[in-house]
Amino acid sequence: MEANKRGIVTAAVAPVAWGTTYYVTRHYLPAGYPLWGAALRALPAGCLLLSLARARPKGVWWWRSAVLGLLNTSAFFVLVYIAAQRLATSTASMVMALSPLVMTVTAWVLLAQRPRAAHLAGGVAGLSGVALMMWGGSGGSGAGGLIASVAAMLVSSLGYVLSQRWSSGAGVLATTAWQLCFGGVLLTAAAAAFEGGPPPLDPGALLAFGYVTVVATALAFLAWFAALRLLPAATVGLVGLLNPVTGVLLGTVLAAESLTGRQLAGMALILAAVLLGRPRTRALRVRRAPRPGDPSGRPAALTRER
Repeated sequence: MEANKRGIVTAAVAPVAWGTTYYVTRHYLPAGYPLWGAALRALPAGCLLLSLARARPKGVWWWRSAVLGLLNTSAFFVLVYIAAQRLATSTASMVMALSPLVMTVTAWVLLAQRPRAAHLAGGVAGLSGVALMMWGGSGGSGAGGLIASVAAMLVSSLGYVLSQRWSSGAGVLATTAWQLCFGGVLLTAAAAAFEGGPPPLDPGALLAFGYVTVVATALAFLAWFAALRLLPAATVGLVGLLNPVTGVLLGTVLAAESLTGRQLAGMALILAAVLLGRPRTRALRVRRAPRPGDPSGRPAALTRER
């Protein structure tokens, strides 16, 4: 039970941090540089974690790190950057809340993790909450931004499930560092080829990049992948619903975006979905030695909750 609680708390670090990136990207990072924006977020974070891990990939982890880096870092960061620049903070973060159902289905297909009824109910509750929050939201919702946000949700869901499938054989710190470095190198090369030199950065942009690099990337991804080793993908996906809640609250407090009754109801449904996704406790049967004088010779059983 304690391990499950630690896993949920660990998983919650990532969506809360990610929910803040929409506001930071939209208000402090330079627009029109999605490739450089993603590269300056990924590569420094990967180098930071690599300096702590002090390990290089071996064997199959060379190509696995490249695949995960492409999905979870290169494609995902660019798409999220585009979405954050073109959508309101609340709208961009809420679209990503569709990922729990996608992760649940993907984990069922790739990992044979059959979803429990609670996971499906949580997915439905989460979708209902997202719908309420989107209908009550404010701000622009351009087609390009919506497409980018949906694509980011799809590629990241696949990447997260593959991360869980390939979790054996290397530590979470090292594997997180490798995929961020691979993805960051790809992004830097693409940025130099298609966007020219890096954008000029004022002190505010430098501080913003420092935040998204250390907190919303290095720390958040390390926590997320650690949680995927402790909990089923469906459970972690539902914890990810804290992303839009964070985005909406931050947009309300800092960006003066409106918060309606529908959004509040949607947030309540999302929190209920997270609770539904909690791993169930299992009963452990502990066998004791036979009691002295027991004619049956059978050991006494003690059941406790885990």
